[in-house]
Amino acid sequence: MSRFWTIILASVLVSLAALLICPLIGPTSLNWANVLVPGSLDAQIFWLARLPRVILALLAGGALASAGVLFQALMRDALATPDTLGVSSGASLGAVVAICFGWADTAKLGGLWAASLTGAALVLMIVVALSSSGKNVSSFTLLLAGITINSMCVAVMLFLQSVTTLGRSLAITRWLMGGVDAVEYRTLALLGLFVIPATAVLVWRAQDWNLLAVGQSWATAKGLDTRSRLRLGYAAGSILAGSVTAITGPIGFAGLIVPHALRMLIGPDHRVLLPASFLLGGAFLAICDAIGRTVFAPAELPVGVITALLGGPFFLWVLTSRATIRN
Repeated sequence: MSRFWTIILASVLVSLAALLICPLIGPTSLNWANVLVPGSLDAQIFWLARLPRVILALLAGGALASAGVLFQALMRDALATPDTLGVSSGASLGAVVAICFGWADTAKLGGLWAASLTGAALVLMIVVALSSSGKNVSSFTLLLAGITINSMCVAVMLFLQSVTTLGRSLAITRWLMGGVDAVEYRTLALLGLFVIPATAVLVWRAQDWNLLAVGQSWATAKGLDTRSRLRLGYAAGSILAGSVTAITGPIGFAGLIVPHALRMLIGPDHRVLLPASFLLGGAFLAICDAIGRTVFAPAELPVGVITALLGGPFFLWVLTSRATIRN
């Protein structure tokens, strides 16, 4: 068996293990004889609370990890994430606007989803427009523009939170923590309609991301239409980040830890890195959520807090490792 299929198979097994084991973890024990009994309390806990939550974590973690891999390739920086470009902040701002003005109350998830995707798309267009020069996009300017737009989005969110009603302010606070909750299966199906095709497109064009990761000039010399591929990549990354953020809120570092760790282990080939990141990113978030709902049971710790506690030290370790290598 080739190395490619060995890595993919191992990633699939880890993802399946998370899907099977994480629903078993919770503050209350289940009588498995009753799980298959329709209408029983154990069946409701398993099928309506735990399993949808784990599936959401798998989809969300996979989408964020895939977006992280993509942006790291396009920006040629292993520490880039959707947060770096301001895409996650734009999606968050859109969702906060929907909550603040009551659109999420009237249209439920539809209002949040539309507003979140719109916010991500607008921020991406602004950042790319500011960093474009002819046919090339400056990665350095892209980074600075993303950081600036990110700060502006945070400021606007804080302003909206301060002027809205108390109930909506509390809802915004809870949502901004980033969390994975039980949702309806039709919501999971709708999220899958965004995440799975976008990820499939990224995997299909994996060789293009390999070329762009070396440099736009190199990719152009190899005959790649870099401008169209950049647009495709940024659009797919925005769809992944925006659609997930609309449901879970902003979850930091999920797009950094798994892609960077895998890049160190298996190398930078996106034909392997992208599918492995999607599968293992989902497993990582599902495990973090399982930890968050059991450590302080019956209270729950939002998964965004868990990823931040893990991702912060990881990010600092990467920075210090880079500094050591350069010196």
